Amino acid sequence: MQITVTYDRPDEGPRSGPVQVGWFLANDKGAVLYDPPERLVSRQVSRVHAKSASRCPAVIQMESRYFVVKCPFDLHIGFSRDDKGKAVLVNRAGTASPIRSNKLNEVLTLVSEVEWRYPDRPTVQLHLPYTFIADEPVWMTQVGTFAHYRKDPLPGTIFGGRFQLNLWPRPLMWAFEWHEPEKDLILKRGEPLFYCQFEHEGPDRPVQMVEADKTPELTTYMEQISGVVNYVNQTFSLMKDAERLRPPKLLKPKDR
Repeated sequence: MQITVTYDRPDEGPRSGPVQVGWFLANDKGAVLYDPPERLVSRQVSRVHAKSASRCPAVIQMESRYFVVKCPFDLHIGFSRDDKGKAVLVNRAGTASPIRSNKLNEVLTLVSEVEWRYPDRPTVQLHLPYTFIADEPVWMTQVGTFAHYRKDPLPGTIFGGRFQLNLWPRPLMWAFEWHEPEKDLILKRGEPLFYCQFEHEGPDRPVQMVEADKTPELTTYMEQISGVVNYVNQTFSLMKDAERLRPPKLLKPKDR
């Protein structure tokens, strides 16, 4: 039996007006560290010439559909192996590190070696509280910061993912595949960490980003779907079940 949830939509109709996407922090601990997502905008660029790339409608359209999540921490991490050959992370900053060594594993995890995609590329995960929600079908794709220039490139690549956030709101993480583990991983607070792109049924409709209130309905729904990745291999197979549990409205813009 197919189950359909009817979402609350604007009075103008489902295909008019901006698509509203809400963001919130799943955990408010240290909330001051986490900047709101920002729309990708090329700053301090020349717009004098009519044919400048910064005035190109295609460029403007593309940038307007990406949102930037900034890195909340300063990290200087190395990869090593202990005397038993076990893969470990090393806090290269030592006593100068803004994050205490005993707190580092709360935000940064070295994935178990058997779960690496390639045997010579360690995978680390930076745990974040950023969560997105919508009340109509919206897919979110997490991608690398292709428009951000780094003088010293990262020694690997990030791999993101794509999922339907209106059915599966979950805290995001930054996953990094370490292609050159002999080189240190250095992240700086305030620099772009990754981009979010949002797709929906009307590709011509802009995305309006708002801070969402963590209502009791939203909190309950997230508890119902959280942690299932530890018990099943294909969480997407649970989408229909999630749709059945989902209340018609979860996004409530926060009053400021």
